[in-house]
Amino acid sequence: MTNRTPIFAEKGAKPAGQYSHAIVANGFVYVSGQGPHHPETGEKPADFAGEVRQTLRNLEIILKAAGTDLAHVVKVNSYLSDLARFQEYNAIYSEFFPAEPPARTTIGCQLNNIQVEIDCIAVLPTK
Repeated sequence: MTNRTPIFAEKGAKPAGQYSHAIVANGFVYVSGQGPHHPETGEKPADFAGEVRQTLRNLEIILKAAGTDLAHVVKVNSYLSDLARFQEYNAIYSEFFPAEPPARTTIGCQLNNIQVEIDCIAVLPTK
């Protein structure tokens, strides 16, 4: 049987549905798609850049709760409501992954009142 541990980050944004913030299994952390809502206030930034930064900060919070961080991310899936904003997104993303970025897929899709959603897979650091 696989060792599977659900993660609910105390400081993370409240899940919008029936899902865990992340699942830890076999040395990996699988983080559910995160949006731009601030974990404490529930507010969403007013602009695209703010949404991207808050979404990446939300991922950081969950990764930390699971025992890892952005430096250990191996795969990112990004969902943008408007692919015409890809260059702006990529510039902000580069602030969070400045060197040796993870593998990434970026998809244009319809999102529910947000402009960006991101999920990721990270490895747990070796002790």
